[in-house]
Parts: sequence; structure tokens; C-alpha cells
Amino acid sequence: MAHEKNHDFHILPPSIWPLASALGAFIMLFGAVTWMHDSGPYVFLIGLAGVLYVMYAWWSDVVGESEVGDHTAVVRIGLRYGVIMFIMSEVMFFAAWFWSFFKHAMYPMGPMSPLVDGVWPPAGIETFDAWHLPLINTLILLCSGMAATWAHHALVHENNRTDMKWGLILAVLLGALFTVFQVYEYSHAAFGFSGNIYGANFFMATGFHGFHVFIGTIFLLVCLVRLQKGHFTPERHVGFEAAAWYWHFVDVVWLFLFAAVYVWGG
Repeated sequence: MAHEKNHDFHILPPSIWPLASALGAFIMLFGAVTWMHDSGPYVFLIGLAGVLYVMYAWWSDVVGESEVGDHTAVVRIGLRYGVIMFIMSEVMFFAAWFWSFFKHAMYPMGPMSPLVDGVWPPAGIETFDAWHLPLINTLILLCSGMAATWAHHALVHENNRTDMKWGLILAVLLGALFTVFQVYEYSHAAFGFSGNIYGANFFMATGFHGFHVFIGTIFLLVCLVRLQKGHFTPERHVGFEAAAWYWHFVDVVWLFLFAAVYVWGG
């Protein structure tokens, strides 16, 4: 038949989601700016709700496409390239915070210099002891990454869905525990976000990492739900593969944060 597909590519039908996501992101950004000018969080929350809905609906469509066979081997390669490029953009995002931290620690210059008589961290800043809760959180996150690797090995090399399920459950629980401990640490910080460059860099770098841990935990939880629905096979599991790559990226970023911010910077 002339209308039948005779190629390995997935020709997408027209979709409202790209436009809806851009609109939601604009409303959220506009709302964030007005919120900073004491106009309340309502516009921001409306935009956030729109973005979250688009994420759910758009990714539901992608999952549905994979289940009906639209994700051929060629399409899966493209999806993997997309995930790799996304993670590379995240690498550059965090590189900016490391750059800022090291710059202010090693080359304090200008009228707003955080150093007094060459002291870093600035005088009056009581830093966290790297070898207590930060070290515990490091071990928790590394164990969570090992659990995700266990789940991946169970699926790809053994097609053992039971071990994969328990690996994902363990990874999700440890990721949630990391977030709880991070919130506890923030609640006991002896310095704030504003008023000093150390606090601003610390909370921006570790805070964005914590946000990525939260998103990655949800990512793994969605994979667990999809596993229960029978979505993954040893040959077709790009969604889980993307989640595992993202989770290992989060692990590596935390190792650099622990070494640079908590150990060296403390």
C-alpha cells in the first residue's frame, strides 16, 4: 500500500505540546520575576502547573509510541543521542557554579570581594563538617547508583524482572533518603543564601543538585511503574536507560560537590 511506512524513522504527527511547553515556561518565568517584585507566587504557580501537565502528557505520548512499535532501532539511537546531549548541557550548567565557587575562593577581586585578609570561607561563616552528614549522603547516593546499575544488569543481561524491581525500589528509597538528609542539613546551616558569596554559591550548587536528585528519583519511580506494566525488555528499554544515565550523572556531580565545596571549600 502506498500509505504504509517503508522506512525506520518515526514521522511525528502535528503536536500541540512544543507550543504548550514554551507558553508554560514563559508564564512560569514571568511569574518568577513578578514574584521577586512582591506580586505573589500565583502567576508562577500557574506556569509551573502548565509545565508539569505538558511534561506528563508529552512523555505519556512518547511512552505510548514506544509501546506500539514506533521506536525502531534507528529511532532509539536518536533518543539516546538526545539524552546524551541533554546530560552534556547539564554538565555545562553545573560547571558554571563550580567556576563561580573556585573563582571567588582563589581570585577574590573587586569592591564586593568576599575575602577579608585572604580568608576563605569569609569570616563569620561556619561551614559544614564534610565527614559527618555530607559523607553519609555521599554513601547513600553511591549506593543508590549501585542499585540502579543492579536493576539495569538484571534486565539487560538476565531478563530478571524481579531483581530489576528490587533494584529500582532500593534506588528510589535511597534517593528519597538523600533528599530528606539534604533538607535536614539546610535547616541547620549556620549561614544563609543572601549576604555573602559563599552562601549563595553553596546553596545554588547543592540546591540545584538536590533538585536534580528529586527529579531523578521521580524518573526512576516512573520506570518502576512502567516495569510493573511490562514495558521494558532487554532489547527495548531506552526510557530506563535514560533514567540510569541521568542518575549516574547526578552521582558524579555530587562527588565533585563533596570534594570541592565540602572538603576543599570548607
